Amino acid sequence: MQKTVVLSLGGSLIVPDKIDINFLKNFKKSIEKYIKQGYRFVIICGGGMIAREIQQTALKIEKLSSEDLDWLGIYATRLNALLMRYIFGNDAQDPIVANPNDKITFKKNIIIAAGWLPGWSTDYDAVLLAKNLGVKEVVNMSNVDYVYDKDPRKHKDAKVIKKIQWENYSRLISKKWKAGMSAPFDPIAAKEAQKSKIKVKIIGKDLKNLENLLDGNKFKGTVIE
Repeated sequence: MQKTVVLSLGGSLIVPDKIDINFLKNFKKSIEKYIKQGYRFVIICGGGMIAREIQQTALKIEKLSSEDLDWLGIYATRLNALLMRYIFGNDAQDPIVANPNDKITFKKNIIIAAGWLPGWSTDYDAVLLAKNLGVKEVVNMSNVDYVYDKDPRKHKDAKVIKKIQWENYSRLISKKWKAGMSAPFDPIAAKEAQKSKIKVKIIGKDLKNLENLLDGNKFKGTVIE
C-alpha cells in the first residue's frame, strides 16, 4: 500500500520575495525521489509574498473587509498551486483541488491543492484533506524551523519547543484568524487538528531535513499532537 503524505507548503518558501527557483527545483527532486519509493503526495500551497503584496496594495487604495483580503490571499494560493502543478508535469493530476472536502481519487502520484474559503489559512485545508483521506499526520514546511514559546523575532530569549500538545500550542497563538497572520500553524487549523486527532510536524525549508522525516529518521522541528 502506498504511503500518502499530506504536505502543507508555506507560500514563504515558494515566493519569499520573488519566486525561489532553486528551492522549487530541489523540492521537485526530493518529491520525485520518494515517488520512486512508492510514496504519493498531497501538496497544499500557501500564498507567500504574492498574497501579502496584493492584500497590502488593495488596502492602500480601498478599505477592504477581512473576507475580501482572504479572497485575495486564496487566489494567490491558487496561482502558486497552478505553478506547482505545471512544475511536476505528468506526475501531478489536473485540476488542482480547491475544496478539501470533495471526493479525492488518486489518478497520479501528486495532488496539488490550494486555498478554499475565507476564515483560515491553507493549514486548515491541509488538515481537512488529511481527514478526508484518512491520513493522521500533516507535514508543515515553512520559513519557521520550530514552534517557540514566544515570537523569536521579538524576543531573543525565545525557547524552541520540540514537542507540544494541541491544548498548550493553542495558548501560544492568537485564538482568532486574521488575513495575512503569521503563526506556525493557524488557530482554526489547530482546533480542527486537535478535534480530529491529527498530528502536525512543523519543519523549516531544509529539504534534507524533510527527507530525514520521510525516512523515519531524526529531524529538526516541532511535533504537535
